[in-house]
Amino acid sequence: MSDKEIDQPTGVETTGHEWDGIKELNNPLPRWWLIILWISIVWSVVYWILMPSWPGISGHFAGIRGHSDRENVAIAISALETERSAQMQQLKSVSSINDIESDPQLLQFVLEAGESMFGDNCATCHGAGGQGFKGYPALVDDAWLWGGTLDNISKTLHHGIRSTHPESRLSVMQAYGELGVFNGDQINDMVEYVVNLSGRDANADAVARATPLYQQQCVSCHGVDGTGDQTQGAPNLTDAIWLYGGERSEIYETIKNGREGVMPHWTDRLTDEQITALAVYVHSLGGGE
Repeated sequence: MSDKEIDQPTGVETTGHEWDGIKELNNPLPRWWLIILWISIVWSVVYWILMPSWPGISGHFAGIRGHSDRENVAIAISALETERSAQMQQLKSVSSINDIESDPQLLQFVLEAGESMFGDNCATCHGAGGQGFKGYPALVDDAWLWGGTLDNISKTLHHGIRSTHPESRLSVMQAYGELGVFNGDQINDMVEYVVNLSGRDANADAVARATPLYQQQCVSCHGVDGTGDQTQGAPNLTDAIWLYGGERSEIYETIKNGREGVMPHWTDRLTDEQITALAVYVHSLGGGE
């Protein structure tokens, strides 16, 4: 005998399943739901035949349409590069930012291309808007370690900073503590000296003690007045812009252990025209000289 019964309130046969006193009714599926189900099944079979689908031992079923997203993307990229090639060629003769700004259409193209490349290659370190992060320079201010002209920015992109490129720009912030040039007390005095250079309140006695040390060890890069030297990538110590932080503990760390951040070169990844477009975009972010 069947253990199924009729549910008295609804008059529907039960399935025989029961949970916590709740009995399951054997209601048929809605017709519209069944129609959609069968349409989906038929469509999936048609899709499997037309499009790439089932994997195999040495490949996959390519489908009778021969569809390939990889090939379609390659074709689209090729068409886009062909469309842009004429404008990219114009960048070969650019010698200054004025050459680009005098041509509004070229300027718009360059900025859009540069923004795209910046997002793909630079935003991870410098931020989506070029605002920078600790250890990664902001590109939206007017503080440039190596100069903010179009030529200087382009040179940095081409050669990098402390990169593997043979013409890479090189600068060294010595680890004065680790090398034994300064002891702990002298580093603390030098921290006060740097704090004083930036216009903040500092211990006057420590500044006096650090003055001869600064003149002996730091003037050649940062200058007598602490304003730095762009020809050798030495930062300005008199402003409020700090690449690795301007708190006393952070300045102490910099003097003791040095800093050797790396800016990769892009000549192996981008063409000269693409680097020019990227340089123009960086220049436009607000801090270009």
